[in-house]
Amino acid sequence: MSIEANLPTLTSIRSSNGSGSEGDEHVIRVAGVDEAGRGPLAGPVVVAAVVLDPRKPIDGLNDSKKLSETRREKLYPLIIERAFAHCVVVVEAEEIDRLNIFQATMAGMTRAVAGLIPAATAALIDGNKLPKDLPCPGRAIVGGDALEPAISAASILAKVSRDRLMIAMEQQHPGYGFAVHKGYPTPAHLAALERLGPCSQHRRSFAPVKNLLDQGRLF
Repeated sequence: MSIEANLPTLTSIRSSNGSGSEGDEHVIRVAGVDEAGRGPLAGPVVVAAVVLDPRKPIDGLNDSKKLSETRREKLYPLIIERAFAHCVVVVEAEEIDRLNIFQATMAGMTRAVAGLIPAATAALIDGNKLPKDLPCPGRAIVGGDALEPAISAASILAKVSRDRLMIAMEQQHPGYGFAVHKGYPTPAHLAALERLGPCSQHRRSFAPVKNLLDQGRLF
């Protein structure tokens, strides 16, 4: 299933004469876009956009959720090194609460595509919705992170980047177990939230956190 807007079917960089040079006005640069962290109770949602270079293939790309942490960490530097362009955007918990998680994710996707240098000429978005303000034509593809290599690459950059942020967050806010559960609502996280109360990185608009605050409890 896909939703599209004037997007060529090409998912790699190619020019009309096959040169693929950056200065060629006929080059098509298709970005894959994906996010990590829509479901957690704490921390940011991270969005990545990647334009792959077919002259520098990367073996083993797949939906980041289907890869082990070790495999993701090995692929991460290869994507950074070999991609034609990439951009990672962090949307903090405060903005998620202000906009809601859907709108915050859409905003992050727009920023990630807009941040690509050189600019993308089209974008493939994982999911069933297109951000309204994309700077180029786009197509939304359900399950795209397992179907399109550029989206797979973006999913890996987003996941690894967010995991690293959550590991660092454990040092700033000890006791919640962020390094282990990455902010997702596991039993251990919910128990810590009940015991310690929300920290500054918790999403106030998400039900378990909001419920504690609505109870008027002091932490």
